[in-house]
Amino acid sequence: MVGAGLSGAVIGRKLAEAGHSIVVCDERNHVAGNCYTERDKDTGVLVHVYGPHIFHTDDEEVWSYVNRYETFMPFVNRVKTTSGGRVFLLPVNLHTINQFFDKTLRPDEARDFITSIADNSIEEPKTFEEQALKFVGRDLYEAFFKGYTVKQWGCSPTELPASILKRLPVRFNYDDNYFFHRFQGMPENGYTGMVEKILDHERIELRLGHRFTRAESEAFDHIFYSGPLDGYFDFELGRLGYRTLDFERFYYDGDYQGCAVMNYGDLEVPYTRITEHKHFSPWEKHEKSVCYREFSRACEEGDIPYYPIRMADEKALLQRYVERASQEQKVTFVGRLGTYRYLDMDVTIREGLDTADAYLRSLAAQQPLGSFFVNP
Repeated sequence: MVGAGLSGAVIGRKLAEAGHSIVVCDERNHVAGNCYTERDKDTGVLVHVYGPHIFHTDDEEVWSYVNRYETFMPFVNRVKTTSGGRVFLLPVNLHTINQFFDKTLRPDEARDFITSIADNSIEEPKTFEEQALKFVGRDLYEAFFKGYTVKQWGCSPTELPASILKRLPVRFNYDDNYFFHRFQGMPENGYTGMVEKILDHERIELRLGHRFTRAESEAFDHIFYSGPLDGYFDFELGRLGYRTLDFERFYYDGDYQGCAVMNYGDLEVPYTRITEHKHFSPWEKHEKSVCYREFSRACEEGDIPYYPIRMADEKALLQRYVERASQEQKVTFVGRLGTYRYLDMDVTIREGLDTADAYLRSLAAQQPLGSFFVNP
């Protein structure tokens, strides 16, 4: 398993339980990948070191799986956004609409009102901007979506495909739960402890601070690779595009913003959001606070890749790498980086469990698993 994040841990554990001897390696000196958590030594706050990760799923089997290794505490993500010097609720809901337009609309009235201000001349939205204008109109788009999107993706929303805004989160009630899923929560002692427990098996050997090279493949029956797809091939066809994040960490004596996540929709504010990490563990009490200002920019060599861009040029290059990967005999590319897809944690775990099952079936049938269980 190349990578000690969720993909490597989940696949490795299932195959270890099936009797295989597993080596899990990671070039970082810790497990859990980007969902790594640790206690801040000055405040005692549990910090999401690479940015916040909130677990949410409708997959009951995945929910049961993570609760085998860590107690998940109730947590509802209630995001706020600052725009034009005012604070609003996200996703856009009935309270947001009434507050923004200084109205007291009922649900049906709000629905009709939004329809009246939406750009109904757009029949088939092709860009992010057209998608937003068609569903909420220019005022809400410019207040909550335009500036944030420019900062997050580094380009105009007119250059982004409508698919990025697959479903516009607008609710005509007062529900401010950011997610729709049945199961939502946070691991009581952090994701690091959970992943450590998943990897705690007598047949699993963990090698941290170890950078995998293709030359090592000969020593193994199969490689599950969750590092960057282009990195496996030493970027020989070029680099796939990603956005990365920079975090400006600061401390506050007390409660800085009163919520876990505060977005900033105005383009004049250089960061996309501020996260206050003690609010991700509301069952704990801390006098002092640890906060992150979050900045998005183009990923360069040596940076941590976060969000695959997947624009036309990247998709063309991705196809070339997929074709190159299909020539590999005993390597399967998995996870967010291995398949160049944005994946929530529950989907990563589901695909890990299913990939391990597929590998066991392929062994029983004496058939190769293939380079991708999920084709990117």
